[in-house]
Amino acid sequence: MLLSMVVHTYSMRYWFPAAVMLGTAPAYLLTWSVLRLLTTVLPARLYHGVDDRVYSVYQNMVLFFFENYTGVEVVIYGDIPKNKENVVYLSNHQCTVDWIIADMLAVRQNALGHLRYVLKDGLKWLPLYGWYFSQHGGVYVKRSAKFDEQAMRNKLISQTKLGTPMYLVIFPEGTRYNPELQKVISASQDFACKEGLAVLKNVLTPRMKAAHTAVDSMKGHLDAVYDITVAYEGTLDSKGQRKTAPSMPEFLCKECPRVHIYFERIEMKDVPREPVFFRRWLHERFAIKDKLLTDFYESEEPEKKNKFPGEGHVSPLSIKKTLPSLIFLCGLTLPMLLTEPGRKLYINTWVYGTLVGWLWVHIRL
Repeated sequence: MLLSMVVHTYSMRYWFPAAVMLGTAPAYLLTWSVLRLLTTVLPARLYHGVDDRVYSVYQNMVLFFFENYTGVEVVIYGDIPKNKENVVYLSNHQCTVDWIIADMLAVRQNALGHLRYVLKDGLKWLPLYGWYFSQHGGVYVKRSAKFDEQAMRNKLISQTKLGTPMYLVIFPEGTRYNPELQKVISASQDFACKEGLAVLKNVLTPRMKAAHTAVDSMKGHLDAVYDITVAYEGTLDSKGQRKTAPSMPEFLCKECPRVHIYFERIEMKDVPREPVFFRRWLHERFAIKDKLLTDFYESEEPEKKNKFPGEGHVSPLSIKKTLPSLIFLCGLTLPMLLTEPGRKLYINTWVYGTLVGWLWVHIRL
């Protein structure tokens, strides 16, 4: 009985926030749809401004759970600009929580609504979210030879012409680094050897196409590139070997005490434009990440282990920033669930929202 209660309590740590985040999605989509209809006769730039504000409400609710609810300490190395900027955000990729790290940094610049993502093509099938991310300015891409550079370029150029604020998140590795998947790591290292590039140990060899297309397409619109290196504390086993980074459920179950974020801002003038030089530059940036992560996990000096170089400062997120969004979205959702017409509307939103998303990705409506 006691063991059952412990297991139940543990699972509730995850299921409660998951239920709220997923449960408020239909109310959010309905709100967005109404605002979208109201802004159809207004300039596109005004619509994007409204959309960014609405999106930031939902993402603030997400951060309530991933920061305030979990109590995780966010340790930042480097100075995040106080002012909003148009940037390409390049980061190492270990787990699904990496997407939330981008939120954590953006909210500290009051740029949460400006987040757009470069996503792998399969994620477009996510119910509701898959379609909406594209509407918000996200770009779905296929890997390797199937990568459609022109489609990505056209979308980014169209947003640039509208003056859309841009905080474009890209994970150049293309897939997650998982120390348990040695075949993936070995294949990445073999490719680096074949191409005459430095072999990396704690990150995968980065792919340059999406990052280069983004930087080249928006060269007159961007202020900087944010080079981000993320490490999750508590991911070493008893033998000192690196373990898999926490999944979203594990993170929400408070299994990660601290997230360490190494932040570096790179001026656009220092980013090469030519593909050959950009590829080399990007690989050099990931070689720096590899060194940072190697020292973080493997340093023989106790004072350097589980730390990045320099002075890291804990950056708490005020609950005043996130709680109002949680209350607002729950306030929209609960009336729908408590009445028969509301429940029908709620269910229909899920069904029709999923159907519209499927049609959009299938026949490009």
